Amino acid sequence: MTTSHFFLTAWSWNPVVLGGCLAAILLYLYFFGWQRGILFLCLGLAIVMIALASPLSALADGYLFSAHMAQHILLLLVAPVCILLSLPRDLSLTTKANWLFHSGIGWLSGVGSMWLWHAPTFCNAAVSSRPIYALQSVSLLIFGSLFWWQVLAPREQDRLSPLPAVGYLFSACTACSMLGIILTFSPVRVCAIYMQPVDQLGLLGLIRDGWEMTPEKDQQIGGLLMWVPMCLIYLAAIFSQLVRWFSPPTPALRTTIVSRNAL
Repeated sequence: MTTSHFFLTAWSWNPVVLGGCLAAILLYLYFFGWQRGILFLCLGLAIVMIALASPLSALADGYLFSAHMAQHILLLLVAPVCILLSLPRDLSLTTKANWLFHSGIGWLSGVGSMWLWHAPTFCNAAVSSRPIYALQSVSLLIFGSLFWWQVLAPREQDRLSPLPAVGYLFSACTACSMLGIILTFSPVRVCAIYMQPVDQLGLLGLIRDGWEMTPEKDQQIGGLLMWVPMCLIYLAAIFSQLVRWFSPPTPALRTTIVSRNAL
C-alpha cells in the first residue's frame, strides 16, 4: 500500500459518527433555526469527522500514538471551540446547571481529561476496547466544551473576566505542557499497545518502512504535539483575552455593569 492510496481509501463512514453529526445539525435547527452560527457548527462537526472517520482515525486505532494524540487535540481543543461559537449570543443557562459550568469544573475537565486518558491503563484500554474508545471520544468533546465555556460562553456575562481567563488558560497550558514533556522524553510504555500493533489494515509495512516510524519516534512526536501545537492553541486564546481586555465593553455588558452598580 502506498501513502496516497492509504489516505484516499482509509476513510471509515461510521454510521454512529455520521448519525451523531446529522442529529446535532437537526437539533440545532430545531432549537435555534437557520442562522449564521450553523456554519461554525458544521465546521466543528467536520473536525469531529476528521478525528473519528478519516485516515487519522485509522492510524490512531492501534498504529500510531502520535495520531491518537492529534485526534485528542481535535476533539478536546478544536471542535468544541467551533461548536460553542455556533450558539446564539443570547443563550443563557438555567440556575440548576450553573454549578456544572464553574471555572474549577471547566479547568479540571480540560486538563484532567488529558492526564486521565494518557494514564497507561486507560490509554491501552481505549485502543483495545471499542466501547471505551467511544466513551473516550464523547468525554473529550464534553470536557472540551466545559473547558472552553469559561472563555467562549455565548453571553459575555457568563465568561471569565479577561485577566482571570488569562490565568485559567496559562495554567492549563502549563499543565498540558508538563504532560507533553513527560511523553516526549519517557520510555515507550505510556501506551504500550502501540509498540506491537495488530496489523488489521496491512499498514505496518508502510508505517515502519515507508514512513520510517519507530515506536520511540512515534511517542516523541505525540509528546511534541501536546507540548507545542496545544500550547499554541492556548496562547492564541490568551492573546484573544488580552485583546478583549483592552477593547471597550459591548453595549449589553455596559448595561449589565450599570445595572449592578445601581444595585
